[in-house]
Amino acid sequence: MSMEVCPKCGLPKDLCICKEIVKEQQMVKVSTAKRRFGKIITVIKGINEKEVDLKGLSKELKSRCACGGTVKAGCVELQGEQKELVKKTLREMGYTLEGEE
Repeated sequence: MSMEVCPKCGLPKDLCICKEIVKEQQMVKVSTAKRRFGKIITVIKGINEKEVDLKGLSKELKSRCACGGTVKAGCVELQGEQKELVKKTLREMGYTLEGEE
C-alpha cells in the first residue's frame, strides 16, 4: 500500500493543502460593470486560471446567485448586481478579497 504524496507540499494527497494556500494567496476583485442597454453584470477578476477551475467556480457562483454568466478572458462574469452575494460566497470558499487581508 503506497500513499500518493503531493509534490508541492509533501503531504499525502488526501491531506494536501495546496489548493487552500493557492486560494488564500490570490487577490480576488469583485466589481460591477454596465453592458449594452444598461444591463449590469458582476465581474470577478484576479483568480489564477492555472490553479483554479474557472468553469467549475462559475457554475457554483451561478447556482448560488440564481443567475446566468460566463467565463471570459480569465474572469467570471455574472448577470445582474450580485456583488455582496458573490463576496460572501467567495469568502466561504476560502478566497481572499481585495482590501480584506
